[in-house]
Amino acid sequence: MGRWLRFLALSGPAVALVLCAVAQTAPSAHNAVPAKRYCHPNDGFCFRYPGTWSVLGDVFAGNGVVIAPPQRGDRELWDEITVALVVPAPEGDEEGPGLNGIVEQSSAAMREAGQNFVTLQRQERTVDHKPAQLLKVQYKEKTSGRDWIEELVFVEGPENEIYSVALKCAPQNLPKLEPAFAEVLRSWTLPEAQPGEDEGPAAPAAKTPAQPAHNR
Repeated sequence: MGRWLRFLALSGPAVALVLCAVAQTAPSAHNAVPAKRYCHPNDGFCFRYPGTWSVLGDVFAGNGVVIAPPQRGDRELWDEITVALVVPAPEGDEEGPGLNGIVEQSSAAMREAGQNFVTLQRQERTVDHKPAQLLKVQYKEKTSGRDWIEELVFVEGPENEIYSVALKCAPQNLPKLEPAFAEVLRSWTLPEAQPGEDEGPAAPAAKTPAQPAHNR
């Protein structure tokens, strides 16, 4: 310790100023903003997202939500993540599109809205122990002329309903946004139905036939 103090005294005030500046600007774990948790009030899915991000509003007729980091400029050009129920559970004899079908439909819709469309990646995954598929594309939007990368993960629920977690951002912003997207996916959960939920009324207990009396 004495040698360190003598070094500071001999080095002059310049070194002391540099050390003070480093101490003041060094990041501290105590200053990190805690992650936030969102649970959809009707569709039940939950996930965590960065504490500095905000919920921008509902989408898909109230079946989803958009979150985004702080940004400036035209809201239509913001980077964002959308988490939603995109295909409700089929009813009766209906057949849902399935994961392959919804991936093809989404790819066709983005291809129609953009030009120079390129599929960067398509991959089967598992999210919350449920089957899922990843679709990652890049295109230039026709209306705005902006280049976009979209990374969408579709998750199939227990009743063949389909959820999506989708990142949409400018290509140059992808490296700093993918960690947040990965955390949303890692934390995405669909609570299991509790025993007794969605079940009909309990059947009446069967009556035990009376036993004949025995003569003594």
